[in-house]
This record gives sequence, C-alpha cells and structure tokens, in this order.
Amino acid sequence: MQMTPVIAVHMTAALAAIVTGPIALWARRGRTARPKLHRAFGYAWVTLMLITAVSAIFIRDYSLPNIAGYTPIHLLVPVTLVGLFGAFWFLAKGNIDAHRKTMQRLYIGACIVAGGFTLLPQRYLGQLVFGQWLGLV
Repeated sequence: MQMTPVIAVHMTAALAAIVTGPIALWARRGRTARPKLHRAFGYAWVTLMLITAVSAIFIRDYSLPNIAGYTPIHLLVPVTLVGLFGAFWFLAKGNIDAHRKTMQRLYIGACIVAGGFTLLPQRYLGQLVFGQWLGLV
C-alpha cells in the first residue's frame, strides 16, 4: 500500500480529530463551561469524524485478512456513523448525559482505539512510523 489522496485525506482528518476532540470535551467540564468553544470544536470534530469515516470506505487493503478489501477495522465506519447520529439524536431529545457519554465513547473508540490499531506493524501507518521514520522495523 502507498500514500494516495484518499489515505492522505483520511489520515489528516483523523489526526485533526484526535487533537480537536479533547478540546470539545474539555470545554464543557469543570466550573467554567465554555458553550461557544464546545460547540465550535464539537462541530469541527464531528465534521472531521465524518470525513474520516467516509474516506475509510474508499481505503481497501487486500494484504491483510479481508472481505473484498475491507478489514476488521472497517467495522468502525458504521459504528462511528451510528454513534454520531445517536449523539445528535440524544441532544435533540434533551438527553445531555447520553450525548456526553456517546461522544466520549466515540472519541475513545474511534480515535484512540482505532488509532492504536493503525499503528500495528503490519498496517500502512505502522510501517511508515516505525519502519521508515523511526527505523525500528
């Protein structure tokens, strides 16, 4: 696998979402709520996650265990899309606690856990980081 425009878009959006997410989550915590900051970074994070999820559909890897080029990590695409829809549904219903928990779980699952899986040595990003950049593999 090599860097393609789709992979570049996917990776850029995912990395930006990893950085943007904690700011959106932090802006509603503590004594001082920052609703404008929360809303701005929240919408930015959701947009980045939509770009990440949709672009992942177009990335296929035939070298790993797959079905038509889709690997097990692709299961996170529908999970992410349903989670984003659910978070806004909870918000529309006024269930702020469920909205918060859904967004926190999405951040951890879709950004942290999925990001960890992409750094495995047999994956493209893992080979890039640990092989080419750090020379460890």
